[in-house]
Amino acid sequence: MSAESLVIAPLVTEKGTIVGEKNNQVVFRVRPTANKNQIRHVIEDLFKVKVVKIRTANFLGKERRRGRTIGRRPNWKKAYITLKEGDRIEIFEGL
Repeated sequence: MSAESLVIAPLVTEKGTIVGEKNNQVVFRVRPTANKNQIRHVIEDLFKVKVVKIRTANFLGKERRRGRTIGRRPNWKKAYITLKEGDRIEIFEGL
């Protein structure tokens, strides 16, 4: 697995934008197997910023039904990444 595949996508939610404006944080959806050191190196390499702190949260996949069959969505992980003062990651730049 390559380093870039650890970070799946930015999470653009209401809570994520509020946290981003207040605390200079960015929220990403990452692979459940990724640890904080791996996430730190990937973010610093991809976006050329300095990461101060990372908080992660694991989420269980929801149970879904389709008729009688019961299935489960995959588990996922969210990473709150605090950037150094003055650094920014613009998710919507160029739109």
